[in-house]
Amino acid sequence: MEHQLTEKQEAVLKRVLLGFLRDESGATAIEYGLIAAGISIVIITAVNSIGSTLNTNFTSINTSLK
Repeated sequence: MEHQLTEKQEAVLKRVLLGFLRDESGATAIEYGLIAAGISIVIITAVNSIGSTLNTNFTSINTSLK
């Protein structure tokens, strides 16, 4: 049994498909998510670095007070 689309069905299918391909709202959300993830990684790295430096300084101060 062969299924044939009518011209009207083909036109509707083509319009829906082209609309889907033109829609960039999902891509924009993904881009914002990637930017947020990148900023988070930079913040975490900076906080870990500062934390390590502070830990070393406090250890040095604690040792000199004993």
